[in-house]
Amino acid sequence: MKRGLYVGRFQPFHNGHKAVIDGLAKEVDELIIGIGSADISHDIRHPFTAGERVLMITRALNGLEIPFYVIPLEDVKRNALWVAHVKSMVPPFDTVYTSNPLVIQLFAEAGIPVMSPPMYLRESLSGTAVRKKMFAGDAWEGCVPEEVVSVIREIHGIERMQQIAKSD
Repeated sequence: MKRGLYVGRFQPFHNGHKAVIDGLAKEVDELIIGIGSADISHDIRHPFTAGERVLMITRALNGLEIPFYVIPLEDVKRNALWVAHVKSMVPPFDTVYTSNPLVIQLFAEAGIPVMSPPMYLRESLSGTAVRKKMFAGDAWEGCVPEEVVSVIREIHGIERMQQIAKSD
């Protein structure tokens, strides 16, 4: 049995993430989804809490045909210790999937196989691009699964984002 670990911040979980996971579901028997920077929220780069991101992901992946586990991963202030921290927080895994250069480097240095899955419409479906639309009040709903739209509305996420973007 092959179990993969897909690491991302998912701020918010968008259609690009969903496309990557749909592809990974054909490669692995089980998938661990590690929510990075789980300890940070309510700022411009990290507007959503770990719990809100868990809700977004679990609702959006409700029909996924393989077992998956969504696990928040807090940042560790010493990068050299981060892989050991992640391994202590998640079930055993065979391969890490990420496109984050630092995460690739840290797992590679630890001798753990890392693969960078192809990104889906990266220019328009990055967390930065989606958040930019949200902050600007532009149409963002088509960039995320409908379940994520519901979560963001439920938590008043757009209002929060616009509030934290203000300056004093």
